[in-house]
Amino acid sequence: MSRRRFEHLLAEISVAVGARISRYALWLALREESMDPEDLTRASAVDFCRGPLIDFLTLRGHRLSEREQRRLIRHVARFDAELPTPEERFSRDPA
Repeated sequence: MSRRRFEHLLAEISVAVGARISRYALWLALREESMDPEDLTRASAVDFCRGPLIDFLTLRGHRLSEREQRRLIRHVARFDAELPTPEERFSRDPA
């Protein structure tokens, strides 16, 4: 279930910077911060967005304004890994 939080974090970061972020690079960045992408908690994801994310993006030629960073943190914090995403709901719908 927590892997879903990693996938959501990846998608939100990509949307925030307007470019596709490497899944593997993000995975390694989280591991470097002693976070487990397979078992990512809400608090860990938010902590990453508040700190190491800025350096991670800078190394890849991206940047976020303070406003964009606050928006990203809000979206990551509000994500509930227990609920299916709209994409998951539509993929299960036979109609």
